[in-house]
Amino acid sequence: MDKNFEHALLYDFYGALLTEKQRRIYEEVKFGDLSLSEASETFGISRQGIHDTLRRVEAALEAYEAKLGLVRQFRLIKDKAEQIRLICGVLEEDTRHREDLARILQLTKEIEEL
Repeated sequence: MDKNFEHALLYDFYGALLTEKQRRIYEEVKFGDLSLSEASETFGISRQGIHDTLRRVEAALEAYEAKLGLVRQFRLIKDKAEQIRLICGVLEEDTRHREDLARILQLTKEIEEL
């Protein structure tokens, strides 16, 4: 998986655990497309300081995931929901269980929205 996408997902789950300054720098550079030089001017610290902050943030996000595993659990739930949906697609041919099948699909959708 793309490292930037992976870090964005980790940020979605664990960004609130970062300091305000870390969040602002990370968001401006990674999501706001600010260059290191522009971020340096904006935050009044060196380019190296911005770079170091980004690396520390990414290391912290990875450490949170290693300890808490929320992203891994999220992916497992999404995968299981997709498997349920595929099985339901096969069972759709059997009209005896239409109501049960509709309820299972609704529950799957609700799980995915969590």
